[in-house]
Amino acid sequence: DPDKKTEVVLLACGSFNPITNMHLRLFELAKDYFHETGKYKVIKGIISPVGDAYKKKGLISANHRVAMAKLATKNSDWVEVDDWESCQNEWLETLKVLRYHHQKLLSADVTNSLQDAVPLTKLGRKRKQEPNRHDPIKKKNPSPDVKSVPQVKLLCGSDMLESFGIPNLWKLEDITEIVEKHGLVCISRAGNNVQKFIYESDILWRHKNNIHLVEEWITNDISSTKIRRALRRGQSIRYLVPDGVRAYIEKNNLYSPESEDRNAGVVLAPLQKHASDSKN
Repeated sequence: DPDKKTEVVLLACGSFNPITNMHLRLFELAKDYFHETGKYKVIKGIISPVGDAYKKKGLISANHRVAMAKLATKNSDWVEVDDWESCQNEWLETLKVLRYHHQKLLSADVTNSLQDAVPLTKLGRKRKQEPNRHDPIKKKNPSPDVKSVPQVKLLCGSDMLESFGIPNLWKLEDITEIVEKHGLVCISRAGNNVQKFIYESDILWRHKNNIHLVEEWITNDISSTKIRRALRRGQSIRYLVPDGVRAYIEKNNLYSPESEDRNAGVVLAPLQKHASDSKN
C-alpha cells in the first residue's frame, strides 16, 4: 500500500540536567516535520537520560534527572521517559541504546501479530475440526509485518550532530550505523550551518537522505547549562522549564555551586573508553 505511512519512534538521548522546555519542543518540532512530509507517522517519543557513569561535569544523579523528565512529560500523550539506559552500571554508547529500543519494538511487534492471528489457547482443538481455517493468516502475515516495524530515529539538536566531529567522542562505525540503519532528526536554528557540517563529512554526506534537518523558526535558546547557572545565582527559571520540574528542583535543592563541581577533572566516559580502545 503506497499510502501506508512509515511509523517513526523518536529517541532523544542526553543528560537532561535538568530537562527544559527546549527539550520538549524538539519532539514537537520533529513530529510536525514528519507529519508534514505526508510519509511518516510519529507514534512515540522516548526520552532516555544518560546514566551517572557518563561522568559529565555537573551531572546530578540519574534518579533525579529521570524523575524530572517524568514530571515534564506527565501531560504528554506520546512522549515518555525510559530509564533503561540510566539504570546501567556503565556508560552505554548511544548506538546501543538505539539498538535496544529497536529490538524492544521488534519483539513487541512479534507478540502482537501472534495475538492478532489466533487465540493461542484454542489453537490445538480448533485445528482438528477445521484444518484449513488458519491457513490464509499464515500466508498473509509474514511479509507486511516485517516492513511495518517502526523506525527508531535519533532526535538531536545541532550541537549533538556537530559533536560527531570531536575526536574520540564517537566511534566512526557507530556514527555510520546510526545514520545508515536508523536515521537522525536534527533540529537546527534557522540559518545554522548544519548543512555545511554534513557536507564536510563523508559519512554523513553518504547517508544524508537518512538525516532529517528540521528548521526551528521560533527559536528557543534555553539550555540546561544556562538553567543551572541561573539556579546557582538564585535567579528564577519559571517559564523555562515545566512547572513540575521547577518545583522538584526547589524542593530537593538540586543545583548549587557544589553540584556543578561534580566530576570536575574527570575524563568523560566515551573519551576514556575510546582513547583506551585506540591504544590497544
